[in-house]
Formats: sequence, C-alpha cells, structure tokens
Amino acid sequence: MEYQLKEDNGFEYIEHGNGPTLILLHGLFGALSNFKDLFSHFEKNYKVVIPKLPIYSLSLIDTGVKSLAKFVHEFIEYKNYKDVILLGNSLGGHVGLVYTTKHPEKVKNLVLTGSSGLYESAFGSSFPRREDYNYIKERVGLTFYNPEHASKELVDEVFEIVGDRNKLLRILALAKSATRHNMKDDLHAITQPTCLIWGKQDTITPPEVAVEFNALIKNSDLFWIDKCGHAAMMEQPEEFNKVLGEWLSKNNK
Repeated sequence: MEYQLKEDNGFEYIEHGNGPTLILLHGLFGALSNFKDLFSHFEKNYKVVIPKLPIYSLSLIDTGVKSLAKFVHEFIEYKNYKDVILLGNSLGGHVGLVYTTKHPEKVKNLVLTGSSGLYESAFGSSFPRREDYNYIKERVGLTFYNPEHASKELVDEVFEIVGDRNKLLRILALAKSATRHNMKDDLHAITQPTCLIWGKQDTITPPEVAVEFNALIKNSDLFWIDKCGHAAMMEQPEEFNKVLGEWLSKNNK
C-alpha cells in the first residue's frame, strides 16, 4: 500500500477515494497495511480512511478501549465526517462498538470482523516472553488458519513491539481493558445495520463469539469465511471484499 500517511492537527491517517466514508479501525498489533487489499478494492467507490490509533502514545493511565473510542470521536469531529461506515478488526471492532453506542448519530453501518468486546483469547498467561522469537512467531501464526500468512516481516514487527517495555506495558493495559469492558449489556442499543464477517477457524475470537454478537445486535447479518482465522481481510481478501461489497450495496441503496 503506497498511500501517503497524512499528518493533520495531531492525527495521522490515510484517506483516499470518493463516496461514502468507510473508516477502518486496526487491532492491537494491526498495522495499517493489514487493510491493503480492502483499501485498494473499496477506494473506487468509497472515501476510505484508516486513522492510526494512538496505542503507544497515550499515557499509561489513559490507555484503554474508551480512550481509543474518544480519539476516534475527536478524529471524526475534526474531519467533519457524516454517516460513517465503521469497520473494525479485533480491538478495532471493540473500539467501533464503544464509539457506536456513544455516538449512534454518526454511524450509518457497523462492520465487525474478529472483534473483541465479548470474549477473546489473548496471548496467554505465559505472554510476554519477550526474548523468545520462536514463541512470538508461533503466537502470531495462531492469528491465521494458515500460519504461512505470519510473514517474517509481521513477526519481526510484533517481536519489536513486545521487546519495547513502554509499548509492551500499553499492549497489556489495552488487553486488560478489553477484557474488563464487556459489551454484552450494551449491544441491544445498537440499531444500525451491522455486518459480521468471521473466520470459521478463528481461535482468538472463536465462532461462538460471532454467534453471540449476531444474537445480541438486533439488525445484524453474520457471514462465515472458511479456512480463515482472526484476520479475514488479510487471509481471504477476495472473499472478504465480495461479502462486504454485496452487503454494503444492499444496505446503502
């Protein structure tokens, strides 16, 4: 993805294309490049925006899901976006859920893929083993149905993050915040058309999580992608884009 990262009023983001505003929220270890196939596909008909969430720059005491949702609100207000389509993967989905419950008038559609907010399996009780590269490689591989998607570049990036004490502390703070902030009692308030796209072999937010989201969010549709783990837009991009494109067309006539 060769798009320029814009810097404006303290916000860093990628923005390209014209049409309805589609905002993509990345996960805890998610780079903006995780959305490269989705971005290039949808920029033809949408204004696609990826804000860089301040995961590593918030003060430690403020590092949590609510603070990230507040950041998203400040960004959307500053850019004066209206009727946004909010898509979040993993932690990004959780942030999208919090934002939608607090600012429903801003959100036209919600899209969740591998979202936290109900239950997720973190790196485990032995995490972090910061100096163990093979362990990190194994854990990153669990993100995918096919561990070959855990490229050396991706593993190196995660290894660098968990090897930085300041970044690691914020990762752990966010993971704890996501676990504590269960959305089960709030989901009934979401009335926007919601699209759930889930990998059948997701072991981090397993299939039963998607089923529960589907039951608790009244106006939601659930789609499964086979041979796919936690990052469907990376592992099965063609099918993901097809499912999302058809759903958006149906719900934005």
